[in-house]
Amino acid sequence: MTDIRQIERMTPYEFEIRMTAHQLKRLDEQEAIHLQAWANRKVKAEKNIGTEKKPKIVPVFTKFEDFFDKEKLEKEILGIQTQEVIQPPKQTKLLKLMKKANS
Repeated sequence: MTDIRQIERMTPYEFEIRMTAHQLKRLDEQEAIHLQAWANRKVKAEKNIGTEKKPKIVPVFTKFEDFFDKEKLEKEILGIQTQEVIQPPKQTKLLKLMKKANS
């Protein structure tokens, strides 16, 4: 608020409500700061692969989409269900032989 007249006309109850709202807004800002710090820590995560003799450290997330899949989260929020494409099973030698015998 910047208008001094509005401030002067404010009741103690209204002042208390505005102060509570301001404190809650600050709390939300602090949460966002801490969430950013957590995300920074998470994105720098590394994992060990390989053997003890030849350890290799690689990042856990190699693509941004691995870290934050916005499209998936959007669909979740909007209630859109993704349908996984069912692929036919790979033809084995036995299945190929059976098809050949039947033709």
